[in-house]
Amino acid sequence: MELPFFYAPALGSAPTLTLDEDTARHITQVLRMQAGERVGVTDGKGAFSECTIATASKKTCILIPETIRHQPPPRKQITLAIALLKNKSRMEWFFEKATELGVQRFVPLITQRTERQVFRTDRMQGILISAMLQSQQYRLPEMCEPVPFSTFMQEPVEGCRLIAHCNTDDTKVSITRYQQEARVTMLIGPEGDFTPAEIEQALAAGYQPVSLGSTRLRTETAGVAAAAWLCI
Repeated sequence: MELPFFYAPALGSAPTLTLDEDTARHITQVLRMQAGERVGVTDGKGAFSECTIATASKKTCILIPETIRHQPPPRKQITLAIALLKNKSRMEWFFEKATELGVQRFVPLITQRTERQVFRTDRMQGILISAMLQSQQYRLPEMCEPVPFSTFMQEPVEGCRLIAHCNTDDTKVSITRYQQEARVTMLIGPEGDFTPAEIEQALAAGYQPVSLGSTRLRTETAGVAAAAWLCI
């Protein structure tokens, strides 16, 4: 039977581990676990330990970690830079599914056609944590603060750079050509797509245009499709 799995960034910093109040409440009141039972814990940076519950109350849960194992970084380091969506639930769905697939870094973009610019980083971080735990991963993706598209184009990028856009472009190739790349930064545009000026700016910055298939996809669907092609 798999152990219940939790996130605790302080794992390994002391002989015992005190969980935050929300996690303690979930363990003691939802799962009804007691002292002496065992749980799994990751710090979100590749470390994992099976832990024994030493103290369990409504607001406090103290664990005793056993041997801490370290998972090496994944071979693939995928960054998805995606335009903010006006529909919050679709944005949250994208982050959840892309985390499950193994994306390592998210950059929310503010483009010329971005309609929604309110972004709750704390809430999105919680979604990433839940998706990491649900998919039994030991590494929490990095969630960046929203950044203007033109600013992001000036940032140094390592590895392969790709952009998906809807304009007819004879230079586009299938994203499958880049499936074996170990380090990729992928640009996904907003509802209404990137503007021609933004596409030109990306191409000038070294981004290669790719196709995600023969149908036109919503922004969040395009992001998940790119994650699936590049991560798996």
